[in-house]
Amino acid sequence: MAIHFQQPFLFLTQGSIRKQNEKKYSWIELEYDVKDTEKKIAHEIDHGKYLSETGLAGKVWNWETPAGKIRWQRRVQMISQWLHDGDEVLELGCGTGYFTQELVARKIHLTAIDISPELIAEAQKRVRSASVDFAVQNAFQMTFENERFDAVVGSSVLHHLEIEKAVIEIFRVLKPTGKMIFTEPNMMNPQIALQKNIPWLKRKAGDSPDETAFFRWKLKSLLRNAGFKVISIVPFDFLHPAVPLRLIKPVRHFGNILEKMPLVKEIAGSLYIMAEK
Repeated sequence: MAIHFQQPFLFLTQGSIRKQNEKKYSWIELEYDVKDTEKKIAHEIDHGKYLSETGLAGKVWNWETPAGKIRWQRRVQMISQWLHDGDEVLELGCGTGYFTQELVARKIHLTAIDISPELIAEAQKRVRSASVDFAVQNAFQMTFENERFDAVVGSSVLHHLEIEKAVIEIFRVLKPTGKMIFTEPNMMNPQIALQKNIPWLKRKAGDSPDETAFFRWKLKSLLRNAGFKVISIVPFDFLHPAVPLRLIKPVRHFGNILEKMPLVKEIAGSLYIMAEK
């Protein structure tokens, strides 16, 4: 297991950034509002430090309640079913290593990155395996070579990023026919829409200042424009993390019905995202 550090603002230049692709890609020019980008990165680094110092990561991310643990295991299964023995896999936003520790049980080689040095340190303590390398990197300015990974994965991470830039970087580092697989919050869900758009609710929930959620049709268009050929984005999950233990079984049953109902399923809490290069 190795840990590597990259300066979080490396490669930012006034006005634009140009990335040269060594193989079949042409020059891609990405316009940057440098001050805004640096401000958002600083927010995420500060948020990671806060979560590490307070030990509140599991609570803020809603993985520690009985219903939260079931929600988490469902996401692990949904994402990991696409992975194969021997795959080179990149995990974005590994945080404290919740998902990382599940992935290393599979016969893959994993690279796990996060913008927060403090969260990477927590993940390194949690996950001790020779099959994972940790790195502090910015997800839309990664140092990896083109076409390195068979899959890029993550849970509840894309909504923290400048998504347009991150998607281009994900596409760049994926091998041909490689896949990105993520679960992310759905902006069509009423609670999420309020939480992500009302500042005091966002602070009360423990969110970082700039995180958001996604409309699936907008995200699908973004992925298509980035070059992904096969795209699936499916709303899922009506099990709220606050559901008490005794009610989990009936709520899950009812939720499974709602996930199959046209229109109603659109307000589910999360989006299941798979896109193939």
